[in-house]
Amino acid sequence: MRLYVSLGMIKLKVLPVISLSALLLVQPLYSKAVSFPPDTVTATPHNKKLLLLGAGFTAGYTALLVSLNEAWYAEQERTNFHFFNDNREWLQVDKVGHFWGAFHESRAGIDVLRWAGVPEKKAIWYGGLLGIVLQTPIEVFDGYQADYGASAGDLVANTVGSASVIAQELAWQEIRIMPKYSFHTTPYAAARPNVLGSSLGEQALKDYNGQTYWLSVNVGDFLKPESKYPKWLSLALGYGAEGVVYHPERTNRAAGFEARRQYYLSPDLNLLHFRGRSKLLNTALYVLSIVKVPAPALEYNREDGFRMHALYF
Repeated sequence: MRLYVSLGMIKLKVLPVISLSALLLVQPLYSKAVSFPPDTVTATPHNKKLLLLGAGFTAGYTALLVSLNEAWYAEQERTNFHFFNDNREWLQVDKVGHFWGAFHESRAGIDVLRWAGVPEKKAIWYGGLLGIVLQTPIEVFDGYQADYGASAGDLVANTVGSASVIAQELAWQEIRIMPKYSFHTTPYAAARPNVLGSSLGEQALKDYNGQTYWLSVNVGDFLKPESKYPKWLSLALGYGAEGVVYHPERTNRAAGFEARRQYYLSPDLNLLHFRGRSKLLNTALYVLSIVKVPAPALEYNREDGFRMHALYF
């Protein structure tokens, strides 16, 4: 489900905003602790820190939901709670976006609880559920809207995103496969700017034709310690779509657009490998780690077959 917050003339997609906010809030907390591997620290909970986190989270998220209700839902017709099947829309790029957002919200939740001294297993399980906790109320709100409803696909994507963080932390005590995002402008936004965005900022959030989501694999983390493979060099698998402007598909074709899926293979940088003593640097690397760096990429789609991009973002 595409959900937008209208504040004056600004429309922001809720999921990326919450995800980025979670990452920004966890900093500089995380930067203070990056030198302490989670599996070598005996955690001692700090009640004051936990109280601060709990109060701040409750107040902040409650305010967000109240603002969301007033700014978006208050003017819409409401009905009994129901589900709306949007799983065929946007060639599921929006669902991958939900996975990406929930993953990084949960990742931030784990790191915040580590900072607060919560024991490792509890930090992983409780913090790892943050993506689900943040996104589920929004789906509940959607469920009462007459024009659409709650999306089971969104709920599944959110759950898988959070579960992926928990699974990696339990298995490896670190993130070895990092979901990332990249964006480039497309001509499709001009065909439907009210939906796909009229400004660069709106298009980065709304135009699924220009969004690519990646799984960036830190190859060096899977090799033996004595391996000479550079730990900073990752390999990324990407997924995106093109030609998706209208729904359903027959309407899209009638308007002259042909939707197709795109698959990518590209080198990437493991930015967290470059962490050091600088809190500012660590903060920047932590936040930027959700974004795929521009790099050469091999694309495959059913229309063109294989295509090489000298620099893709």
